Amino acid sequence: MAELLTDDQIDLAIRDHLPQWKVVDKELVREVKAPSFLDGIRLVATVAQLAESMNHHPDIDIRYTTITFRVTTHDAGGITDDDLVLARHIDTAAG
Repeated sequence: MAELLTDDQIDLAIRDHLPQWKVVDKELVREVKAPSFLDGIRLVATVAQLAESMNHHPDIDIRYTTITFRVTTHDAGGITDDDLVLARHIDTAAG
């Protein structure tokens, strides 16, 4: 099982590498505003492919052009290195 990160490790990662993310209830959360509905769906499809290749899947909420990603390691009960990696991939996909 993946090892949980400490609050300090998470805060440092957000500060240095993931400034558009926040922690809510043991999850990394980022909201992306897409230019159009179809652009948002394309982003979700891209992230889905990345997540599948990692075998680590975010929760995704689609509200018209606003896409919310929630990343956590459920079986570990919080945020792990796998979540930081996936969040960076989502940032890259989001541009």
